[in-house]
Formats: sequence, structure tokens, C-alpha cells
Amino acid sequence: MKPFWVHSGLALLDADAHGGLQVTDAFLRAYLERPELAPVDESCAAERALHAALVADPRRAVATGDGGELAALADPDARENWRLFLRFRDRLLAAPNLQAAYVAIFADAQHAGRIDVPPLFVEQLAQIIVHHVLADSEDGLLLRVAELWFREQRVSLLENRVVLADLETVEARAGDPGLGNLGRLLAQANVRTKAGEDVDLEVIDRPNAASYFGRDERHDFAVEITHGRTASAMFCDLVRRWIGHLLGVPVRVTTLASIDDARWRWHVGLDAQASVLLDKLYRDEGLTPEEHRRILLLMRLDFERLEDQDPAVAGKPVYLALAADEAGVLRMKPQNLLFNLPLRGH
Repeated sequence: MKPFWVHSGLALLDADAHGGLQVTDAFLRAYLERPELAPVDESCAAERALHAALVADPRRAVATGDGGELAALADPDARENWRLFLRFRDRLLAAPNLQAAYVAIFADAQHAGRIDVPPLFVEQLAQIIVHHVLADSEDGLLLRVAELWFREQRVSLLENRVVLADLETVEARAGDPGLGNLGRLLAQANVRTKAGEDVDLEVIDRPNAASYFGRDERHDFAVEITHGRTASAMFCDLVRRWIGHLLGVPVRVTTLASIDDARWRWHVGLDAQASVLLDKLYRDEGLTPEEHRRILLLMRLDFERLEDQDPAVAGKPVYLALAADEAGVLRMKPQNLLFNLPLRGH
């Protein structure tokens, strides 16, 4: 088995007999070493004491109200960082496993109208869960596709091809042209940054998929998810596996060239932009040419078991989409697949 994403945090967790990921003290201590929480020269004595106490006992209760340990911290930014971490830690410890904690974060957010956990922490949980699902994979192309679950993508539309590149990597390379071309094993993706610069990235596909290992945390491969390409089918399969792992609901997912369904009943955007554009198509409002271009991938989801689906739409397909925003960025929201499907009892 080839290692990948070794810094995701998965190795610090225990898995129970049912595949649930159990939070360990080592996992919690890893957060305490992050720069947002690790003491610096300017840290006050109260902050150093809090950090040391939690390193010794990461599950230790901490008083966060007036007069509590957080109130004693001199730096207001440090107080806020600790408050966010402790809220996140307590959510993890309150759930039976990490997957349940991830689902509960968004379930509570739906009721409250806002999420109370920093996006960075949520993205890390998504990566860990996907890593767990794909732990035995030795397919670099599939793993690059899985990065959509936790990393923003810069979109380039090249002669009807949809090519995605890691947004952070593109912006870093645009700021340092000396890093230049990454190689020419395949045709390169000429990715345009928001500022208009071009950055060349090698496109991953079957012939060079093995090269992903060893470069997996550099995020320097682009990937093509055009309808009909291998990576788009892999994306559909990963959607299927994500839903099955977190909801226990078997589904089939396939790509589509277009949606032609006079009895269209349900759809789910896998990002904020896709939700808006699918809503417009559903209402038969029509899209501008630019809006059409921003739809990157259309899919159809069918439930394997009718008893899992809301009886009001039982037997009807669910249409899915990925879309870029007006700046050419894809920000996938995998949680939409957990809360917006027409499930029985929801």
C-alpha cells in the first residue's frame, strides 16, 4: 500500500469495528502544536499554563466564561483562537466518532443558520474522512479527484475541456515564476489566475497517475473532469462512496451531457454556485452563455433502494452539478450531499 496525505491526521485516529474514527489524545495534541495555539515569545504566563495543561490532558475541561481560564489570557486574538479550538474539540468529544461529529456540525449549522467551526477545521475533517474511505487506494488519479473535497480549485475551460488546478498552488506559482513548468509528460493545463497570469501545471491522467505518490501533498497536478473523461467518472464514484460511508445509503451516480427531463423533481448543487444555476434551470429561467460555461459537470444520482428515498419523489433521479464562481473558482461543499438529498424521514 502506497502512503499518501501522511499529514492529514488519519494516522492519529483509531478505527472501531464499524469503521468509525475514534478521536485520540495524540490527535488533539496535534492541534495544540498548530501555530494558532502553540506559545510564542509574546505569550503570557496564563496562555503558557493553559497550553501545558492541555498537552498533558487534551480532554481536560476548560472554563471559557467570565473569570475562567480563557478570560485570563492577555491577547484577545489568542483568546479567540483557543475558544474556537475548544468548541471544535468539545464537538469531537461529544460525538460517538469523527464522522458523526462532522455530520453534527452541519446539522447544527442548518438549525442555527451559521456554522460555529472554522472552515479550516471542517476541511480537515473532510480530508480525514475521504482519506479513510480511500486508505487502500493506489490510484493517483482518484486521489487527485478526491482533493476537491477539501481544497479549492482554479478552473480553466480549454476548448470544451474542464481542467482544475489547486487554487493555492496556482496563486503561489503565479507569485514565483521561477517555479515554472512542472514537466511535459502530458499536455499541460494553461491555468489563468485571477490576476490574469498563466501558470502551467502537469495534467494527471492514467499514464502518469503513479507520479501522484510522492507529490501528493504538493498539490501540483491539474486534473480534467470533463464529461466522458475518466476523472469525471471517478468523481461520481467518490460521491457514491461518500454518501454510502456517511449515510449508509447506496446510490448510483453517472455523468450527464445535459439535463433533459420534463419531470425533473429534485436537484443538489455541490457548491453554492451550482445550487443557484440548477435552481434557474429547474425554474426554466434559462442561463446566459457565461452561466452555462460555469457549469463544470452535470450528474444523475439514483437511489438503489426506494425505501431510502422520500416517497414524494421515490424513483425519480436527483440531478447534481459542480460549478465555478464568477472568478473561476470551484469551492465544493461535500456536506450538501448529506443534507440536501430527498431522504425518507428528512
